[in-house]
Amino acid sequence: MIYLLEDDGSIRNFVEYALESSGLETRGFERPSDFWRELDRCMPSLLLLDIMLPEEDGLEILKKLRARRDTARLPVIMLTARGTEYDKVMGLDNGADDYIAKPFGIMELLSRVRALLRRTEPEGGPEGELTLGGIRLSPSARTVTADGESVTLTHKEFEILALLMSKPGTVFTRDRILTAVWGVDFDGESRTLDVHIRTLRGKLGRCGERIRTVRGIGYKMEEKI
Repeated sequence: MIYLLEDDGSIRNFVEYALESSGLETRGFERPSDFWRELDRCMPSLLLLDIMLPEEDGLEILKKLRARRDTARLPVIMLTARGTEYDKVMGLDNGADDYIAKPFGIMELLSRVRALLRRTEPEGGPEGELTLGGIRLSPSARTVTADGESVTLTHKEFEILALLMSKPGTVFTRDRILTAVWGVDFDGESRTLDVHIRTLRGKLGRCGERIRTVRGIGYKMEEKI
């Protein structure tokens, strides 16, 4: 899921249409208050952020995101009419991953979005060993144990588990999981993910109860059961 915080309705609708036409699930927000409320409910894979907004300046929003533990590494592309060199330096120095000045070409925007998603989505999960409850996952050794018992997973099952365990409690949208595990060009049925999740739960036994379905959104790894 890509979030777009842009108060200009025509630009917001245009960008949403372009991204979704390219297979990237997108949700636009006119006001920062709506964005913050949704962010607490569901974490996006990337944020497109305008600077000149009602209620709150985009750079202030960026600073708050970088100060929060759960959004410190959220990929952010500034999308703004303020395109001087000084403005770009300010945006990048405050934590933006990329900066695109208006007016912009939609093909360039799509290219930069895809490039940032490739750079920031986990590949094989985090490098350090992950533990949660009775589950222990080692990305380097490609091993998983549940309640002390070795669990044999397929490549995709391992990637899904590593992604979910990388941020316990965070809801990962179906689109984000498919993009991270199958790639941005995946054009198969989303039911493929459901089948993998069901099999993964079964292999983890009692520990599989930690993988929770968030209806209409995706999945998350529960910290407590």
